[in-house]
Amino acid sequence: MTRTDVPEAEAPRDAVGLRELASRHALLPLRIFLGVTFVYAGLDKLTDSAFLSAGGDGSIGDLMRGVRDTSAVPALVDLSLNSPVGFAVALAIGEILVGLGTLAGLLTRVAALGGALISLSLWLTVSWAVTPYYYGNDLVYLMAWIPLILAGAPYLSLDSVIRSRLSRRTA
Repeated sequence: MTRTDVPEAEAPRDAVGLRELASRHALLPLRIFLGVTFVYAGLDKLTDSAFLSAGGDGSIGDLMRGVRDTSAVPALVDLSLNSPVGFAVALAIGEILVGLGTLAGLLTRVAALGGALISLSLWLTVSWAVTPYYYGNDLVYLMAWIPLILAGAPYLSLDSVIRSRLSRRTA
């Protein structure tokens, strides 16, 4: 019998402990990646004066006008064009809040839902016409948020600290 054929009950305790530790923290790299990426994306938008303009090279206005006719939901693009700078600021602040919530593990499922909604709206508008579809990153981000919506952040998070304190109070 080889080492990999050993049933878990007979496996060395340290191997079982490592597997449990790895499974417990499996979503942590995803949380860190998505959190950092969304904070960076939001800050990048807020600090780019060209992006925060209704028109001109690199502006949110020109970007949205450029994708309007190829988006899956042109009405969503039209909504953003009512106030492109306001939309850009709201998007950036939303990305920062989602990223910080994800990194801290605070209201993680809510933050992940927010991230998924941002990614969904960007996929249906900005990257809808990207072909083949897997070249568009917004769909990948949308899918990446789903495990965090389902599982939250049960470890190394403010959610777990709050949950622990609440359970001690009720006990």
